[in-house]
Amino acid sequence: MSLHVAVTHHVGRIVLDVAFDSGGGLTAIVGPSGAGKTTLLHIIAGLLRPDRGVVRLDNEPLVDTTTRTWQPPHRRRIGYVTQEARLFPHLSVRQNVRYGYWFLKPVDRRLGFEPVVELLDLEPLLVRRPSRLSGGEQQRVALARALLTSPRLLLLDEPLSAVDVERRKEILPYLDRVRTELRIPMIYVTHAIAEVTDRAERIVAMNEGTLLR
Repeated sequence: MSLHVAVTHHVGRIVLDVAFDSGGGLTAIVGPSGAGKTTLLHIIAGLLRPDRGVVRLDNEPLVDTTTRTWQPPHRRRIGYVTQEARLFPHLSVRQNVRYGYWFLKPVDRRLGFEPVVELLDLEPLLVRRPSRLSGGEQQRVALARALLTSPRLLLLDEPLSAVDVERRKEILPYLDRVRTELRIPMIYVTHAIAEVTDRAERIVAMNEGTLLR
């Protein structure tokens, strides 16, 4: 996997001006709140159009403002896990996990339901509703839902910020499993550099919209 990002975007008082390349494995984007990390993920995911620039995934242009190229989010095949799990409260864990899978063409289904459930130890939770899950369990369900979209790239936007330290210790090994067993490239945003020091192939530091060299 190769990701090329070179974008400029005005957001509030900050001008996001970022250019970097990423290969496979885990790329960590670190920096304080307000650095522009989430805005950058939104641009990569297709949730936000940059003022100027280009994003390419495996040499495919997802956005290129010079040629007016724009791939909508559902065509980018990028999974996204946010700070809060954002599960559907009226659906069971099983239904939440399978939600994205239902919309995939069979030919695009590279990951199956049972292997993902086993990988993330979700079998005991499948019949529950989100309200009966801990914060850590909800994030594992959100991760499984993202994986079952068979993403080319997985974006993780501070996925552990809403859980306590002990729950973080429980979840991090699951992220390691995804990284080593499924080999899905990941962009991991965090302000806690200790979460990624021994996991990331590369670390990109940001502050006030720009990269720190």
